[in-house]
Amino acid sequence: MSVAVEIFGFFLAALGLLLLGVTLPHSSWRVSTVHGSVITTNTIFENLWHSCATDSLGVYNCWEFPSMLALSGYIQACRALMITALLLGFLGLFLGIIGLRCTNLGSMGLSQKARMAAIAGALHLLSGFCGMVAISWYASNITREFFDSLYRGTKYELGPALYLGWSASLLSILGGTCLFTNCCCPPEDEPAISPRLPYKAASQPVLRSKSLTAPLPPKDSDDECDSSFGQYGKNAYV
Repeated sequence: MSVAVEIFGFFLAALGLLLLGVTLPHSSWRVSTVHGSVITTNTIFENLWHSCATDSLGVYNCWEFPSMLALSGYIQACRALMITALLLGFLGLFLGIIGLRCTNLGSMGLSQKARMAAIAGALHLLSGFCGMVAISWYASNITREFFDSLYRGTKYELGPALYLGWSASLLSILGGTCLFTNCCCPPEDEPAISPRLPYKAASQPVLRSKSLTAPLPPKDSDDECDSSFGQYGKNAYV
């Protein structure tokens, strides 16, 4: 995997984590609708923590939910999933900084950095899935109450925070995928080929020394040299 894809995935995951952090305290997870009902206030908007109401003059009042145990089960589950998504994202961001090949923290080899980046990608994937499940679960309850003709309470529509959360979760999943693919094709480490180089370099001089010493002829007399030269001359004429 190229370094550019690794860096691109890291920044996608970081952007997704940032948007998840903005989504959690956002006030407009669901917004009231005037369709089929008469309400005294202009708009009611809620999130996982509090509910707010505005009047026709633009003045709004907010109040927190009085008791966590009195809340619906899906709201408590959405809280837990969103907080888990943020914690996993922060841990993945920290490990991703260490695992990037363009960073130099400590004396880590490329194979160790690849494993670290793969773990960071898996954490970002889990973070994105937790955020996606929480937001989709919350949205499904809104749509179920909206289309339920027997429901007599205030009906709500999907707020802008849900669309922001879906985008953030998708960015976290894409960024985590880019980082996690690092474990499928890890980069080659430098120490893997270094032990063979000294052995080859040491063997070559030995071979060369043998080749230089082996053909050295013994000391012969001048007659033998002349006879060999004569034989060479005869063979040349033949």
